[in-house]
Amino acid sequence: MTRKLPIIAVATAAGKAGVGVIRISGQSLHRIIDSLFQKKLPPRQATLLTLFDGLGQVIDQMIAIYFVGPASFTGEDVLELQCHGGPQLLELVMKRCLELGKGEGLVIADPGEFTLRAYLNNKIDLAQAEAIADLIDAQSEAAVRGAARSLQGTFSDDINGLIEEITQLRILVESTLDFPEEEIEFLENVQARQRLLAVKEKLNALRAGAKQGKILRDGIQLVLAGAPNVGKSSLLNRLVGEDVAIVTPIAGTTRDRVKESITIDGVPMHIIDTAGLRETVDIVEAKGIERSWDAICLADLVLFLTDAESDSNQDELKTEILAKLPPKCAVLEVINKADLLLSPSTLPNNEVLLISAKMGLGIPQLKQKILEIVGWAGPQEGVILARRRHLDAIERAAEHIEKSEQFAENGNNSLELFSEELYLAQKHLGEITGKLLPDDLLGKIFSQFCIGK
Repeated sequence: MTRKLPIIAVATAAGKAGVGVIRISGQSLHRIIDSLFQKKLPPRQATLLTLFDGLGQVIDQMIAIYFVGPASFTGEDVLELQCHGGPQLLELVMKRCLELGKGEGLVIADPGEFTLRAYLNNKIDLAQAEAIADLIDAQSEAAVRGAARSLQGTFSDDINGLIEEITQLRILVESTLDFPEEEIEFLENVQARQRLLAVKEKLNALRAGAKQGKILRDGIQLVLAGAPNVGKSSLLNRLVGEDVAIVTPIAGTTRDRVKESITIDGVPMHIIDTAGLRETVDIVEAKGIERSWDAICLADLVLFLTDAESDSNQDELKTEILAKLPPKCAVLEVINKADLLLSPSTLPNNEVLLISAKMGLGIPQLKQKILEIVGWAGPQEGVILARRRHLDAIERAAEHIEKSEQFAENGNNSLELFSEELYLAQKHLGEITGKLLPDDLLGKIFSQFCIGK
């Protein structure tokens, strides 16, 4: 993915549209432009041109804009062709460009290769590059705004500011390594512990913001689980606001997972209605139950539904679910069909949430409880989107800051260990912006982008 050849791709989504954009990027595009249009293009100006095929017939009339590197998105020369947006027409334009650019080595771009070149040419850092993909994939208005802030560099500025503070502290520490007898006096004179505390507080704030940002970006995998006929499908329909799952009084109606996505207070929720969990000889239902367990094992939150009127003991099933949950996955026990109860006071546990999916009773309280359990703090100014790898890097950095704090307290010739822990924290933070990132991970990140970006 680090080719030096010029690349080309359709930059707009597949399908019919009024306008379709084709983008070309390379070290120098003068010869390709001359081959396409037999004229030079003024930089950063829209020019109306006609592209012909090999027989001299018109393919399309289009607007061409030429950006001379490094003043472009990729840092290279970039040619943007704005054509009419028919899929077949864009295919013909692409084919003609590849024909005329063959001598210059023009090839079709790999997924994310334009953004990768922008990153490699220092136009953006890795966090900003990822924000481009997140902006495209954003599932809510809050996610769009969070991705836009990351793209503008807000997240990167916070990371770089922390790295700079740690760097300055490391410089002070390492400059005193040759004088171990003055260690305690040094730590006090440069206010090392106070500086470290300030770094720790900023890192904790950054971690809290990243957790919120990850929820905004990835959403919550919410699984509805329980015995057959407790109202899981009815609850899915109530949460989604339409009948997306079949509901009947017959146990075992849902035989496969039904997945729908909604937003609650701007947070994406991917809700999975599962087949009722029970022993069965029905091959089809058994396969659905197997898939239900697969979904439970990948959940962020499991809603364990029981029937308010049922006399059957669900403790064994609940214990089985708890045993298979992924780390940090929570279970919220919900009693459904509250409309059939004469008195809620007859319930064995008043802390269990009581709802009626059929009548809509308790649904607002359920939504708020879901947000509370997953750790959503509500809409916030300045929130940025974050990925799992960002959060992991921040948490590892925080662990090393904790260790460095211990060495700062211990004294006893611990300056070298103090400095090493600071370096490791700095290293993990640098992975977020791509300053210290293995090439194989870099390739994996950009391979997830769409072609043309």
